[in-house]
Amino acid sequence: MKYRKAILVIDMQRDFVEPGSPVCVAGAKATLPALARFLDAGRRAGWCVVYIIRSHHPSGADAEIFRRPLFETGQPVCAEGTPGAEICREIAPRKDDFIVVKQRFDGFFRTGLETLLRGLGVEEVYITGTQYPNCVRATAVGALERDFTTIVVTDCCSASDEETARANIADMRRMSVRCVASDDIFPDV
Repeated sequence: MKYRKAILVIDMQRDFVEPGSPVCVAGAKATLPALARFLDAGRRAGWCVVYIIRSHHPSGADAEIFRRPLFETGQPVCAEGTPGAEICREIAPRKDDFIVVKQRFDGFFRTGLETLLRGLGVEEVYITGTQYPNCVRATAVGALERDFTTIVVTDCCSASDEETARANIADMRRMSVRCVASDDIFPDV
């Protein structure tokens, strides 16, 4: 099947969303209702959905150097097979969705994401998930570098605070990334 548009859902895993996790992004949980509605609208419109998730070896050897101390102190981040690595149930993947595993901020870095999107005929990506200054922004830049039309869905993304979110949105707009709310894309959502 061919798709022109894809929704990319970045790092919406329990370790990043659930309060109490050492890497919880303060604003992530609040985006789940808007993201669930946006995913439903996108699927109804015939868009594909790609979950870009982290999955690290339990040792943390493949995690970023700044995260390795968490593994060493018994607080692994998205370690394979742990509850923290699970995608939040409120936005659980469906049978026709795709999952791409990454170990770094940019969803394109050393993954098969570009090959998948090209194979599906995708020209336009709608980026959702967490968090703005890291994975959302890096993946948006990665999409731009690969000549995808790139839109960040602002109410379906998060940061640890509003100031960080606003600053990153402003910077991405300067890079020609469209940053809009989900109701600007699907007015009935």
